[in-house]
Amino acid sequence: MRTRSAPASKSAKPTEQTQTKTLVSSEKPSKTFILPSSSSKNARLLSLPEPQSGKLARYFFCPKRGIYEFTVVAPPAHMARSILFTPQSRETAILSKGEDKDSVKPSAQGLITKKAELLIATPIDALFFMVSLLASSPKSGPSLFQPLDDIIDSHDDMPKHLRRILYDEVFRASLLLRVEAICDVVEAGDEKMFRFSEMKLVRELIAKAERMVERGLPVSLEERFVRQVLATPLMAVKREDVVISQEPSNESESVSTSEERQDSPSTLTTATTPSVSTPAGESTPAPQAAGEDSTFSDHVTRLLQISTALSFMKETYLPAAMAVRIDEILASAESPLDFNPLKDRLKEIAELRAQALASRDMSNFTRKRGLDDEEEDTRAEKKRRKDEEEKKTKAAESQAVKNLKKVNTTGMAKMSSFFAKAPPKKKDLRLLAHSLRNYNMAACYAVKRLSGFEAPPA
Repeated sequence: MRTRSAPASKSAKPTEQTQTKTLVSSEKPSKTFILPSSSSKNARLLSLPEPQSGKLARYFFCPKRGIYEFTVVAPPAHMARSILFTPQSRETAILSKGEDKDSVKPSAQGLITKKAELLIATPIDALFFMVSLLASSPKSGPSLFQPLDDIIDSHDDMPKHLRRILYDEVFRASLLLRVEAICDVVEAGDEKMFRFSEMKLVRELIAKAERMVERGLPVSLEERFVRQVLATPLMAVKREDVVISQEPSNESESVSTSEERQDSPSTLTTATTPSVSTPAGESTPAPQAAGEDSTFSDHVTRLLQISTALSFMKETYLPAAMAVRIDEILASAESPLDFNPLKDRLKEIAELRAQALASRDMSNFTRKRGLDDEEEDTRAEKKRRKDEEEKKTKAAESQAVKNLKKVNTTGMAKMSSFFAKAPPKKKDLRLLAHSLRNYNMAACYAVKRLSGFEAPPA
């Protein structure tokens, strides 16, 4: 007679196997977002068109704090990393209160992400989203003043998430302030009318660039686009072109020292300066004050830093047609900031580099050719890629392959030798020699017969 075992009691404690937890990797490559801590409850992740390309991308919107874009921070491709997320444990707090350890509920399992990418929310000015809407209005000309609602309604193909942001009541006040910064405003009763102004947009971008320069550009931008651009080349100078005055004799030294003791301090300063004789027929250039040179270089450096910041904003947050138009305004006489000293300095540096390249001794072929900055960057990039590929191949190799590489293979036959064609045997060599001998005998008989000799006996 079969009997069923009694069901397990509910009060029984779980075994050790059930208590242990295993970390399970996520099925899909999850993304890790770092959002502002003081965002409101109405904050959402929305799909908005990018200001530069118009493609939909993920943004974070908070009615009180504004719009945020996501900056991806990830390790290099050849260094695979993952992130471990664990919930906040409450066991320590419960045990400190004196409660029983068995009454603590097990916390949730941890999570491992496949990619160690952090998407950090960084604020972006709503002005860049409004440039494409205000600059190109399909139903009205550019010289007409319109209310903001009419400008928004004129774009029928606007994404619904962007329309939701523009009509948000809490965000409306800050949006109007950013629109006024790039538009001419006229009040018609209780309503404001707007008209897009390119000059105001240029001034606003210059103000942003100046704030970026005051806070300091990133080190990579400063090194690549400022210091390397303003670096002057070293000119090649021949030794025979420089004629240094010879040292005076002992008698002249004694006379000069006795005279220097009787001179005033002003004459002493001029006498201690080294003298360099110039060739005949050439004039010595007048020395320039150090303060003026440093002031000029600082001004040019600041202009280049502002130009670099403007280029970054134009290539990242503005449409291509608007970027071209801004370049035309900055190059014209109506530009709010004069970039002519920067252009003159860059032209002078280009001429110096051309002179330095031409002054090299072309007859000496033993010296290596000098590399430009672009060639050096190209070589460095190729070397970096080669190192990354080598690291990838080493990381993909198994431990068995690594151990086989350490084996001493001197005196051992290669694997390809086992698959090569076998050499001819000795018997085949004998047959080949016998056939060659018969061929030689037949050839000699033919020569004798043609020359008139009798045929050999059979």
